[in-house]
Amino acid sequence: MGQFRKKMIIVAAAGALAVSSLAGCSRSMDNDAVVAEVGKDKITLGVANFYARMQQAQYETYYAGMMGMTGEDMWKQEIEDGKTYEDSTKESILEALENLYLLEQHATDYKVELTDDDKKAINKAANSFVENNTLEDKEAVSGYEKNVKKFLELVTIQSKMDQPMKEGVDENVSDEEAAQKSMQYVFFSYNKTDEEGNSTALSDDEKAALKETAQALDDSLKASETKDIEAAAKEAGQEVQTATFDSESTSPNADLVKAADALENEGDVTDLVETDSGIYVAKVTSFLDREATDAKKESIVQQRKQEQYDSLLKKWRKDTEIKEHKKVWKKIDFNKQGVTIKQSEPAGDK
Repeated sequence: MGQFRKKMIIVAAAGALAVSSLAGCSRSMDNDAVVAEVGKDKITLGVANFYARMQQAQYETYYAGMMGMTGEDMWKQEIEDGKTYEDSTKESILEALENLYLLEQHATDYKVELTDDDKKAINKAANSFVENNTLEDKEAVSGYEKNVKKFLELVTIQSKMDQPMKEGVDENVSDEEAAQKSMQYVFFSYNKTDEEGNSTALSDDEKAALKETAQALDDSLKASETKDIEAAAKEAGQEVQTATFDSESTSPNADLVKAADALENEGDVTDLVETDSGIYVAKVTSFLDREATDAKKESIVQQRKQEQYDSLLKKWRKDTEIKEHKKVWKKIDFNKQGVTIKQSEPAGDK
């Protein structure tokens, strides 16, 4: 977790939550009950509930709206036989919480510790949360000072462990391994848009006529010495777009990438690439796009670092006895209790 993520978590924890409860839901729980044991550490229900509710608040505040549904509807979605979105999310949350304790246990291996400044920031955020939320809401999310502080200590250590755990990977990536090609392409869409922005599908006759136009452009490009795709597209009333790719790319279209990747020379032009949404014609402009290749190199290095980080956590999980108390964890129910982050009012609003 990077510094930005750390700050976002601390700010969120310092803010106010909006807690909603459905009929029949009891908020009382034994905050000292044990949800899981990670080695010698015991994860209390209080810490687990606060961590889970903070994650839930992020989902319900941002993702549910993006998905066009309420938090309750989102959690009830069945993503596979007998498994809801809530079930899947809670599985991930519990594993992530266990990993936080593993990171804390191995912090000394990397000479990571909480500084005085870290502790001051954590205390300030915990106190702010306690002040900004009602007793009823704090009870619902186990938002007592000790639980909030433990949560913030864990995520702060996580943020400080990220870099050292990723150090030492091979950062040398050859051009051959990262090579990205580039192309210019024209897309003849099977949909048309009117002046009001409404989109309608072309008729079969219109599609046939469009294919003739696309074929004419393709033929003229292949016959041309300059293969000026921009001039040809302009004449056909179309726009030229650009893309970088390699053999594993799927954007802008997997079939288009496959056809472009098969070309033998820079400047070569594909045959028509027909898809369900329209027709593509492309010209390969470079077999080694420098900017895109360098960006791919950085992506490969970051992937190697993440794989090393993940493998360390996997090893620690394997080497550590982890016991989960499912009956206790089940007491945290997203369906019966919603949580969102209260949005700050813009300056000047009443």
